[in-house]
This record gives sequence, structure tokens and C-alpha cells, in this order.
Amino acid sequence: MSIRVTSSMMNTQMLSNINRNLNKMSNLENQISTGRKLNKPSDDPVGVTYALRYRAELASNEQYQSNVDSGLSWLDMTDSAMQQTNEIVTRMKELAIQGTTGVVPQSGLDAIREEVEELQSQLVSIGNTEIRGKYIFNGQKYDQAPYELSAGMNSYADLNPDKSAVIYGISQNTEMQINTSGSDFFGNSTEEDNIFKIADNLVSALKNGDYDGVRNQLTNIETRTTKMLGSLSEVGARTNRVELMQNRLDQQDLNLTTLQSKTEDADIASLMIQATSAQTIYQASLQTSAKILTPTLMDFMR
Repeated sequence: MSIRVTSSMMNTQMLSNINRNLNKMSNLENQISTGRKLNKPSDDPVGVTYALRYRAELASNEQYQSNVDSGLSWLDMTDSAMQQTNEIVTRMKELAIQGTTGVVPQSGLDAIREEVEELQSQLVSIGNTEIRGKYIFNGQKYDQAPYELSAGMNSYADLNPDKSAVIYGISQNTEMQINTSGSDFFGNSTEEDNIFKIADNLVSALKNGDYDGVRNQLTNIETRTTKMLGSLSEVGARTNRVELMQNRLDQQDLNLTTLQSKTEDADIASLMIQATSAQTIYQASLQTSAKILTPTLMDFMR
């Protein structure tokens, strides 16, 4: 049984084909103009899901990179402060050795004492080192200067900076401490080798011409130097770890960006070829339709 094809059926089918070709050409031109092959969820529902996931991971990775950069700045500042402190302690040791020589007159001891006092002031300045408004040697109380004498206090040796850890998240499920407390590096108030207590004792012994008192501080200087070098090594180890994590995050950022680009970005060269082909097909469909739909009933009645 044959089916009668009417003009209406032909018109409907032709218009449907023309619209389909037009939509295809429009979609291709839209992708070329935006440079993206995903402009709305219906373009590729699965691809959009992956694209959103990559964006979330990139945003998270960016925050971790920011944390790592901040952590490195903190560690670099700590390392610099510790290096300066070691230089000061080394000089303090040299002065103490000079002060143990019995042939040095009191005027010489007074000159050494004045230099020790200057070194002590510099140690206080280093102890109050800050970065972006945060004091690096005062634990979680980084908004307060750790070495600042309050009413009733006469010596910096009586101060105990906060020992709480400052924790930075450097990757998913990975956190690490980036600070060193002044109590650990310079010494707390109960330790005989507290560097400020050593300075106080040296100043007192030099002022009184007590050669033995000066000599007694050499052992404390040695033990404090050993502890300071241990803290410096720990900072170096933390810095190495953070730098490794920084490289890893950079690599992750590159990988995620590549995956996002493959999912979202359009292949312009390929789209240009497809768009040219789609335009040719659309124009051909218009021309063909114009020829087929031209005849009317009046044409057959002539």
C-alpha cells in the first residue's frame, strides 16, 4: 500500500531539515565565537559534571598554593632571624672569651659590657620579628610582641613566648607546623641557657669585674648554640617539605588545567572545518527547497 505524499508533508519535512541544519550551523558558530564547546549543560551533561569538578579542584589547589606561599614566607623569615641570632651569639661568645682574660682592665670590661648590651637589644629586636603583622616567635599569640616588658618586669629572660603550633593546610588531608616558639629557640625562663639570661649574667659579671662569672657563661652559650642550631635544622627540614609540596601543587595545577581545557575548550581548527561544511549544507538545503517548493497549482493549470 503506497502512501500519498502531500505538499504539506513535503513542506514540513523540508522546513524541519532546514531548521536542523540552521541549528547545527548556529551551535558551531557559537562554539567558535566563545572558544568553548560547553556553553550550556545540555551541550554535554557528563562533560559539564567533569568541568565543574575540575573547577572545584583548581579552586582548592589555588588556596593550598596560597597557603604554601605564606608558609614559605614565614619559614624564610624564621630562617633569616635564626641566622642573625647565631651570628650575635657567636659574637657574644667571642666577647665572653675576651672578658675571661685577667689582664683586661675594668675599662676594657666596660667596653665589652656595652657591646653585649647592644647585642642583647638586637636579640630582642629579632625576637620580635614579624611578617605581615604576625610575630613569628609567639605561637598562636602572633598578634602580640613576645619580648615586650610589662609593668613589674625587669628582664627579658622572665618572658615565655607562646608555644602553640601555627598550622597550615598545605594539601588535602595534609597539615604542618610552620612556626618555632621563642621559648624553644631563645630559651624559656626556667633554663639557665636562656640567651637573655646569659646576656644579663654577662653584663652583671663584666660590670663587677667578675672574670669567673663571665667564664661560667661560656658553657651556657655552648648549650644554647647547640639548641639554636637544632631549631635552625628543623626549620630547614620544614622548608624543604613545603617546597616539595609547592612543586607538587604546581604540577597538579597544570594537570587539572589541561583536563579542564580538554573538557571545556573548543578545537577551533576542527570547528572551522565543521562550520564551513555546515554552512554549505544549509545553503544547499535552502536552494534545493526553493526549487522543489516553487511549483504551485497554478503552474499546472497553465
